[in-house]
Amino acid sequence: MRRADGNPVSVLVVDDEPALAELLALALRYEGWAVETSGDGRTAVARTRELRPDVVVLDLMLPDMGGLEVLEQVRRWVPGLPVLLLTAKDSVEDRIAGLTAGGDDYVTKPFSIEEVVLRLRALLRRAGIATEDSDTRLVVGDLTLDEDSHEVTRGGVEIALTSTEFELLRLFMHNPRRVLSKGQILDRVWSYDFGGRSNIVELYVSYLRKKIDSGRAPMIHTLRGAGYVLKPAH
Repeated sequence: MRRADGNPVSVLVVDDEPALAELLALALRYEGWAVETSGDGRTAVARTRELRPDVVVLDLMLPDMGGLEVLEQVRRWVPGLPVLLLTAKDSVEDRIAGLTAGGDDYVTKPFSIEEVVLRLRALLRRAGIATEDSDTRLVVGDLTLDEDSHEVTRGGVEIALTSTEFELLRLFMHNPRRVLSKGQILDRVWSYDFGGRSNIVELYVSYLRKKIDSGRAPMIHTLRGAGYVLKPAH
């Protein structure tokens, strides 16, 4: 999904839980979107004025000001800005208050990351801000991945991957040159509530290397103590 002008969708994620904000940001970058994060209301208002994002994901429980006050202020600067509200409150009264205040949709914690992505895509379509991509290919260097057909090639040579290997490579290719930690990879590829250990990430990265990098200049690199990064071969 991209803007009508071809540029990536821009998203501001506002949540005072750094781990959750980063997990949401990773998932949205996985969609090919440009993502910024903020941990408090005042910064969120300032970033909205500066960035003019296409959509905002807004936690209603912030440390410095109420989420509904933030909603009111960001709407002053960007009228009609689509806003998806996040909250741990799940009473009917809280939902009505949020939607009456101008929120476009509402997700209650705990939630699935996939649900947030689907809700955001629906908001963007309804607002006429973005449409589905016609080109489903990801390209990094001489490596190409087609998200629809699941075909992967490097240098024109087709590479057969299992479904998990494909999802892991897809994550890397949505985040070229970005270091991804084992925890981030676990959350995204094996889901947020997966109870596995980080050695499964090491195992599948080794599988990918054997298929992607074997006999070629390496593209998947390990940064000791930090994680993994995919970048074009030199």
